[in-house]
Amino acid sequence: MRVLGIDCGTERTGYGVIDSDGRVHKLVTAGCIRSSTRDSLEKRLLNIGTELRALLAEYRPDFATVEEVFVAVNARSSLKLAHVRGMALFLIAEAGVEFSEFSALEVKMAVVGYGRAEKSQVQQMVASILRLPEPLKSEDASDALAIAICHATNQTMKVLREAV
Repeated sequence: MRVLGIDCGTERTGYGVIDSDGRVHKLVTAGCIRSSTRDSLEKRLLNIGTELRALLAEYRPDFATVEEVFVAVNARSSLKLAHVRGMALFLIAEAGVEFSEFSALEVKMAVVGYGRAEKSQVQQMVASILRLPEPLKSEDASDALAIAICHATNQTMKVLREAV
């Protein structure tokens, strides 16, 4: 299965594509879509949306997955993030790709085995799982890959449960 993980953000949106047979996960591509803080929200959304649409067309994932929005202290930031996430969901649906979402806790549990893991621990484990020589420099791309790995692992478990 091919999985696209997306780590939504208004300044940096991470993406990661993996191929997985359920046990072995292989990196296809990963990166970060950057938007200028000087641009209006609608220009940022246009930039991010254009790039995500191109990624969906080029890599043709079987599944796409996004981390759930965590509402913290700054409600304004959470609302802006929700715009990016909503646009990503629209593009995923438009491409006819099956969608899933996971909380940050679920992603960290699937990748590190500990739901309160630090970003550096997630980066290290993503590199280890994907057999990369070193962790990715971009935390956003690494987080997106962690989300994709979480989906692949959960999808495999779902198939196994249904087979029993």
